[in-house]
Amino acid sequence: MTGSGGQLEQAEIHPHSHADVAGGWLRAAVFGAMDGLVTNTALVAGVGAGGGSSNAVVLSGVAGLAAGAISMALGEYTSVSTQNEQLDLEVAKERRELATNPVGEQAELAQLWQDRGLDPELAEAVAEQLSRDPEQALRVHAVNELGLDPDDKPSPMTAAVSSFLCFAVGALIPLLPFLLGAPYLWLALLCGGVGLVATGAISARFTPRPWWSAGLRQLLFGAVAAAATYLIGSAIGG
Repeated sequence: MTGSGGQLEQAEIHPHSHADVAGGWLRAAVFGAMDGLVTNTALVAGVGAGGGSSNAVVLSGVAGLAAGAISMALGEYTSVSTQNEQLDLEVAKERRELATNPVGEQAELAQLWQDRGLDPELAEAVAEQLSRDPEQALRVHAVNELGLDPDDKPSPMTAAVSSFLCFAVGALIPLLPFLLGAPYLWLALLCGGVGLVATGAISARFTPRPWWSAGLRQLLFGAVAAAATYLIGSAIGG
């Protein structure tokens, strides 16, 4: 009779892959596209409702696109860099602890595995095995105590570029009717709404949320912002 160990040895390994959730690009891309769409849809609504000419709408929209894209890129680069620097600082602290108090750190690892359901003897054996490789022990400590893998940090440049490009594309969508010679406010708002729904639907591919739910959520957020600036523009213009 084949035991469970033999079954594991004979079992076929099925290759599979996961999406990159730590690279820093997805959050920055979704946030950038959403921000660009909401910002310029609301901006067009406010300027148009205030009686601004087509040139004024285009000028304000292009200025908003450039300023917003640069601001988003710099903000993402700074925030991700700061997060990585903080992680490096905490990892350095953990490295010193491993060097000055190896017994205590090994006991901490053993307790960690016990908390995850291993028997005390097995937990101590696993902790001892991991502690033979200081770098592996450091990685396990960092992942469990800090929630981040020091060997898999997000890239500040990737986040910045993703945010810049997606903001620019998102901000361009509500300006398209004016740039293409159809300077109608309702058409610009319609383009912005379609872009918001599309952005939500695309982002839903990386989450368990249905595409229509994510799309409607983005549309609702954009509609609230556009309505607010439209009312403000109408009041000031009037």
